[in-house]
Amino acid sequence: MHKIEPSWDFYRSFLAVLQQGSLSAAARELGLTQPTIGRHIDALEQTIGAELFTRSQLGLLPTDAAADLKPYAETLAATTAALLRSASGRRDQVTGTVRISASEVIGIEVLPPILASLQEAYPDLTIELSASDAVEDLLQRQADIAVRMTAPSQEALVIRRIGDIPIGFFAHRRYLERHGTPSALANLSAHRLIGFDRQSAYVRAMTKRYPILDPAGFAFKADSNLAQLAAIRAGMGIGLCQRPLGLANPDLVHLLPEIGLPLGTWVAMHENLKTSPRCRITFDALVVGLFDYVAERHIATTDLARSHRNSRS
Repeated sequence: MHKIEPSWDFYRSFLAVLQQGSLSAAARELGLTQPTIGRHIDALEQTIGAELFTRSQLGLLPTDAAADLKPYAETLAATTAALLRSASGRRDQVTGTVRISASEVIGIEVLPPILASLQEAYPDLTIELSASDAVEDLLQRQADIAVRMTAPSQEALVIRRIGDIPIGFFAHRRYLERHGTPSALANLSAHRLIGFDRQSAYVRAMTKRYPILDPAGFAFKADSNLAQLAAIRAGMGIGLCQRPLGLANPDLVHLLPEIGLPLGTWVAMHENLKTSPRCRITFDALVVGLFDYVAERHIATTDLARSHRNSRS
């Protein structure tokens, strides 16, 4: 007897229930009815011959069978999204959708002006930005182009190394007026420090190089670079941020400039996309814009414009 293959809609509903934790929430997310989501889950369970969810006071809990199925369903979702992006663009024109993956800080603080100029030049280009510190798989086409802060290790990628973004110590002028300005690294122990509440490879390397950056001594901790940057801007203490961002803010003071922590930066995309006009144009725009950012050319432009305004006032 021929076995009927389950519809992609079943897997989409399955992923939504996994992510949302209930049939009703999954239905709202997908714009379907709760009974429809329920039928999709029932049909998928019948096809694989195993229960996918159990009910609890916390909602629907995934079973071991659901955990086994999850990565395959995620791959289907990524492939479907990539197919739609590919179909959205005509071969010889810069049109259609490009999905970019970047860290929170790069995606929110750095890329918008680069992408604004790109879309001014190519108004039929649509940008999807995934601003997350999670690494999305380019080979699985979870994104078309990625800005990475670690060297890409996968093969079949087009990779351009941008260089090192310098990381430095910064504090708001208001904080320094109240608590003084440290003149040496050892003086930081007398200040409120801002940093991570979890250990990553980069954080461990910084702590090994500068033991005073042990998270145990931080007065404010956050697992988000944006939250740390916001805390520095709010005058909560002294923290690390990308030097071009810190120098662009006249209210922030660069402390201990002799201490630098490099953050390597790369732009990468699947090699199959290098013949796609929209991906090639976007890739090149990101490379040029990020080269300028790393070289801090935009800061000189900002300072020049500020000086010009002051001279006229």
